[in-house]
Amino acid sequence: MALLTPLLAFLYHLPQVYKWLLKPYYVASLFMSIAFLMIRKTPGVCEHLSTEREDGNPCDFDWREVEILMFLSAIVMMKNRRAITVEQHVGNIILFSKVANVILFFRLDIRMGLLYLTLCIVFLMTCKPPLYMGPEYIKYFSDKTIEDELERDSRVMWIIEFFANWSPECQSFAAVYADLSLKYNCAGLKFGKVDIGRYGDVSKKYKVSTSPLSKQLPSLVLFQGGKEVMRRPQVDKKCRAVSWSFTEENIIREFNLNELYQKSKKLNKSKGDRSDKINESQFPPVLEEEEPEVDAQEEETETKKDK
Repeated sequence: MALLTPLLAFLYHLPQVYKWLLKPYYVASLFMSIAFLMIRKTPGVCEHLSTEREDGNPCDFDWREVEILMFLSAIVMMKNRRAITVEQHVGNIILFSKVANVILFFRLDIRMGLLYLTLCIVFLMTCKPPLYMGPEYIKYFSDKTIEDELERDSRVMWIIEFFANWSPECQSFAAVYADLSLKYNCAGLKFGKVDIGRYGDVSKKYKVSTSPLSKQLPSLVLFQGGKEVMRRPQVDKKCRAVSWSFTEENIIREFNLNELYQKSKKLNKSKGDRSDKINESQFPPVLEEEEPEVDAQEEETETKKDK
């Protein structure tokens, strides 16, 4: 059952995964993930490789290589238990596959291991995973705009995501956050993002660390009137984030988004009523013109002239 559940989830999201795998970043990552498999199984190449198999077949895995692959597969399964989105599942598989390839290549030949490790470092420095480009109702802030916007209207609540483009967790969370903004954004409840990897002053002001060891990225903070109401994940005394899963269900429950949305709809209605009153005061109703009354004396003089 433990293997059946992730398999069914993968098959359900297969069309979406297929679209991702067609992107150049994932195509290159896929080839790098199966590099050792291709070299070990390719005829004409595998014959020149060393092996510890008893039958001396160099085109098949020996018992030590199978052991390494099984161990890293168990690590991937444990890591994916905390994954939120399909991007994270695929990313974990690719990451640990590359780690397995490094170990296997170094064990096979130190020169091949150094070559593969160099390729991984170059790929990491030059290629970045594609960013989320789907629909969203999110306002992006800079260090000069965030404070003024948060304090502009005390009735409006803001949910701000503090993120960094280099963080894999932030990249995976982008689609979840965008989906929440499409469902709950309104006049009294708005969603925003600020890149604290770019604006270091914002990171210090709102006390969100960009260090990978702190595990505070991403951080969601609820503001009202420019003041912090709550944040997730929480931070302990050692400035490390308390473990918290950024699933859509957790965010809706912890931030009580359903109740906030209902209150925000009332604020939206009150703004609409107020605008109607302003329009009425600016444009008063037009009165119909009354016909002028003719004096009785003027009528008598006109009748005498006619006679």
